[in-house]
Amino acid sequence: MRAADTTVGGIPHNEMVFVAVFSLPGGVALQRLADDGTLDGTVRVVAGADFAAAVADLERQHPRWVWDDTPRWYAGLLEAHVRVERCVDLRLSHAILRNSSLTAGSALATAPVCSWDRGALEPPGTPPEHTLFDLDEVPADDSTEDTLAEFAAQRDAIAGAGDPARIGLLLAAESAGALVAAEMMHSGLPWRADIHNEILERHLGPRPVSGQRPALLDATLRRLRAELEAPTLNPDSPSELLKALDIAGLMVTSTKSWELKKLKHPAIQPLLEYKKLARLLAANGWHWLDSNVRDGRFHPEYVPGGVVTGRWASTGGGGALQLPKQIRGAVVADAGWKFVVADASQLEPRILAALSGDRGMVEAGSAGDLYAGIVAGGAVETRDQAKVSMLGAMYGATSGESGRLMPQLTKTYPRAIAMVEQAARAGERGEVVTTRLGRSSPRPSAEWYAGQADGYGENATEADASRARGQARSWGRFTRNFIVQGSAAEWALCWMANLRRALHESSGGTWITDSPHLVFFMHDEVVVHCQADRVDAVEAAVRTAAEEAGRLMFGALPVTFPLTVATVDDYGQAK
Repeated sequence: MRAADTTVGGIPHNEMVFVAVFSLPGGVALQRLADDGTLDGTVRVVAGADFAAAVADLERQHPRWVWDDTPRWYAGLLEAHVRVERCVDLRLSHAILRNSSLTAGSALATAPVCSWDRGALEPPGTPPEHTLFDLDEVPADDSTEDTLAEFAAQRDAIAGAGDPARIGLLLAAESAGALVAAEMMHSGLPWRADIHNEILERHLGPRPVSGQRPALLDATLRRLRAELEAPTLNPDSPSELLKALDIAGLMVTSTKSWELKKLKHPAIQPLLEYKKLARLLAANGWHWLDSNVRDGRFHPEYVPGGVVTGRWASTGGGGALQLPKQIRGAVVADAGWKFVVADASQLEPRILAALSGDRGMVEAGSAGDLYAGIVAGGAVETRDQAKVSMLGAMYGATSGESGRLMPQLTKTYPRAIAMVEQAARAGERGEVVTTRLGRSSPRPSAEWYAGQADGYGENATEADASRARGQARSWGRFTRNFIVQGSAAEWALCWMANLRRALHESSGGTWITDSPHLVFFMHDEVVVHCQADRVDAVEAAVRTAAEEAGRLMFGALPVTFPLTVATVDDYGQAK
């Protein structure tokens, strides 16, 4: 973990102090560890009520806290106004080490499934068994030995990895991401309930009586029913809607908006409008507002590593990763404060250029707009074609406009296209692919392998073979995109970890919410809430953190990750 220790967090490896945290009957144990995970000194047991003060005292030594789940321990510390600089989240780290091709031969990776695999066996966002506030009631068990043994097993797996620095950086960034997620949930995203209500009334009409449709949504429904001559139609039922469209002479196989937009019929406009308004009501309507905004803040519940590619997920019903443009105007900075909103432009194709070391594609992005650079390089004729062809390369589109453009794209950028093609072929064979820092894709299910065997077996029918080919191509599309999306998620983690550190270093020791702090994250975009007179410094920190993330991931390769940065009073102004 040496590269991670010297870059994500900024503390030299030879100054590293590990402190394991685990529960004991009657309190919390704090055990200093040597770098190899062995015991170093006597265990210190504090009552649950004294835990925050003990952590604050030890923070002066800049330790890396070793605990099972960051949400379990850090939420209570934040409530007590105790910030920790660094941690090892054993649960998140275990999931990576268990599945990574870099540690496939380790004792940890080959051990039977155990309690540390809980995150892989339960849905994302499953709450921890205990919280800081019931630690004194935790029954006696082997948690002490379990935590220490797991940490030692992880250190052994890292040491024996094909590239310890590479996987170490990923684990450090993943754990830092867990701290960021907890801090953003604690701080909350500033939210004006009155403005949100105004937005809903503007689009939907006054708040209806429970169980009734809002007036404007109901009026749209009446228009739709009239155009389809279906007075009792329930458009929220896909089967009913498909039947009504069929009777009207519209042959469609789904009710997805992109397919409906191809049709010409007077019912299509009110249908699309109804779907848009109904989605707003269901996803971010008055029930959402009542359930998720309190004291002027929305507290997003992120799940770091909740997607197999390493992307974050969200839980708790708030939909933190899906805030539609319609309601972003309700996200308003506090008086005297601003939002600095930054998103990484064309992140995934730039990641592909860097991963493959394709100098031509790196060069195409060096002037700022990668797609314009692809046009200038002669691969395609228009910017739209460049975007379509690159998306096809990363997601496996082989037909239509994307398929037509692929030969020339391949000729112009052979290394980049070869990389995703190789990843696709590996997936089609049921093999694992691995991101830049070492997160590996899951293997297909046993049913998938059985389907492949049946499709190419001695008694296989043409239908069996066709089904097997389809399954193989589908998994190949997944692995093709896995290396790009997963590596982009790693870049984003490094970006946030560096930005978190920079914001804290510039805070002068003030509490998180009293100084510039991260309040929102969505894949390739961050939002920082800061005082109006700190905007320039925050923007510089955001850009520097992105540059550092690129160097961490790709070293001296001259790939750039430009940002679009906006300073706004409300989030809706940023797009």
